[in-house]
Amino acid sequence: MENKNKETYQVSALKYRPKSFDEVVGQETITKTLKYAVENDKLPQALLFSGPRGVGKTSCARILAKVINSTEDNNDDYDFSFNIFELDAASNNHVDDIKSLNEQVRIPPQNGNYKVFIIDEVHMLSSSAFNAFLKTLEEPPKHAIFILATTEKQKIIPTILSRCQIYDFKRISVKDCKFQLAKIADNQNVNYDDEALTLIAKKSDGALRDALYLYDQMIAFTEKNLNLKNISESLNLLTFDTYCRVSDLIIKNDIPKLLIEFDEIISNGYDELEFIVGLASHFRDLILVKNKQTAEILEIGGENQKKYLSLSEEFQINDILKIVDLISKCELDYRQSKNKRLLIELCLMQIASLRLEEKTKGL
Repeated sequence: MENKNKETYQVSALKYRPKSFDEVVGQETITKTLKYAVENDKLPQALLFSGPRGVGKTSCARILAKVINSTEDNNDDYDFSFNIFELDAASNNHVDDIKSLNEQVRIPPQNGNYKVFIIDEVHMLSSSAFNAFLKTLEEPPKHAIFILATTEKQKIIPTILSRCQIYDFKRISVKDCKFQLAKIADNQNVNYDDEALTLIAKKSDGALRDALYLYDQMIAFTEKNLNLKNISESLNLLTFDTYCRVSDLIIKNDIPKLLIEFDEIISNGYDELEFIVGLASHFRDLILVKNKQTAEILEIGGENQKKYLSLSEEFQINDILKIVDLISKCELDYRQSKNKRLLIELCLMQIASLRLEEKTKGL
């Protein structure tokens, strides 16, 4: 017999979606500005939320839409969600869709002071749809507020942009993303280590939503045991330790062992281009960690930062610049090369042939 009390599974991206501005991760400047605008009755009738996917644009739009009416002196029992209309322009981008929305705009709210219209992926609207919407945006009724969201602001016509107050959302930092993942993992009694969450955060490339989907996948794969080995194997990612071994062989000018190490990496199924891109990032990080100010850009801390700092002391800045220059050239030539593996091997041999200068501890 089916257990009626069993909790329905919900993906983390939905379960932990922010319900208030205070819960929004990594967009403090924007949420603070929006709260001030609502509290002081300075909210414009048209807002544009622009930025990468998965950083909180739609979540903030929904929160703002609820806050706008809930702050008014109205019946607290009324469900103001009836005043919120959402349109996904990715699949409803024709002029008829906008005409239908415009008809809704004309009708004042039955309860509350505002109707809020959220148009997601607004850049997907057709030219005729944009023109139909522009007429409404030029002279909107006092009860209508429009919140437009887009990942490609440059595709929106200037006449629309000029009528919107624009909010540019940023990518979520590795630090903020990792903190949110740790909070969720603690809530779910999941075993994890700091490096594993860092890897998930970095892989998501600033999109918290992607990080949460990836987190769910890793929970299933590792059976709630998120450690660096499990995560790197699952995502088929090369770890810091791998690049440390490569760096050590470069320091020793040990070309034979360096080529053997690269062969093992390829034999284990890792992508050649990902290896060379990762190697460039690795040496870039070694430059950043040498200075306290630039170390903050690296977005790592604790033991990881100590490891980077220790390794960076083996290289002079000039050495690293030469190495990064050779790797960058290899990466640039990679797609045109007919013998891609040989190209990388030549690059590694050139790097390992460099005569490194005396060790240094700073910039």
